[in-house]
Amino acid sequence: MSYPSQCAILTRFPPVDKQWGGVLDRFLETVVKIAISGKGGVGKTTLAGVMARLLAEQGRRVLAIDADMDANLASAIGIPPDRLAGLTPLAQKTSLIEERTSSKKGTFGGMFKLNPRVDDIPDEYSVTYRGVKLLVLGGVLSGGSGCFCPENVLLKSLISHLFVAREETVIVDMEAGLEHLSRGSTAYMDVFVVVVEPGLRSFGTARQIKRLAGELGISSVHVVGNKVSSDQDRRLIEESLGQDFEILGYLSFNPKIIEADRLGVSPYDLDNEIREEVRVIADRMGEKR
Repeated sequence: MSYPSQCAILTRFPPVDKQWGGVLDRFLETVVKIAISGKGGVGKTTLAGVMARLLAEQGRRVLAIDADMDANLASAIGIPPDRLAGLTPLAQKTSLIEERTSSKKGTFGGMFKLNPRVDDIPDEYSVTYRGVKLLVLGGVLSGGSGCFCPENVLLKSLISHLFVAREETVIVDMEAGLEHLSRGSTAYMDVFVVVVEPGLRSFGTARQIKRLAGELGISSVHVVGNKVSSDQDRRLIEESLGQDFEILGYLSFNPKIIEADRLGVSPYDLDNEIREEVRVIADRMGEKR
């Protein structure tokens, strides 16, 4: 069984420019951990990339983590392809994995470290663009497999470190269901958001994610509606999910997002509407604190 992708955000902010408003001021001044998930294709990477750029523009230190096998977070941030040359996913860095876990690739049943050193990885293996630092993890799991191997131990340890110890905004775009999360890391999570589009398959995925989140001890799960083109779309989302989720806001169906993908730039650089919609969603998150 294949589970949907997600993002996680960990934030600790200095005072925010007053144009963001009092609620968001208080939200960004505290340590906040947010996970964002959704069925593939609903736009969770777009949300992660635009939010990263938006917060970086406000002077925040932002660390964006791409843990998706189909890595697209760089394009959602707007990083030019030439800046990504030589940026290899961590899951493919065999020598690093062997060094940190004391393992040897190709061996079976061998012992390896369960608590490898990861604190230096975000700074050593990333590229920075317009205030956003990007680290590409890659993936070693097929959906729902729960692989217990040195690669997965390293990545899971890194995710936990990012949730607990980093003091900048950390946005993690993940795949493979919730396998990279654990009860140890979710204890530091404040808000869990599921991105949906107006459609029954997306709604079914949202309910599945909520169940999985509950198994990890995540009690607060909210919804963001994406690709919304009418009041009818909003009503469908509200009537289908409103009893089980609190809806934080909506992202409109926006041709500028398609255009940004075609041009290889971030939607943040093309359209003020999506910047404002993401700001409103962040503001609503602040109200939940």
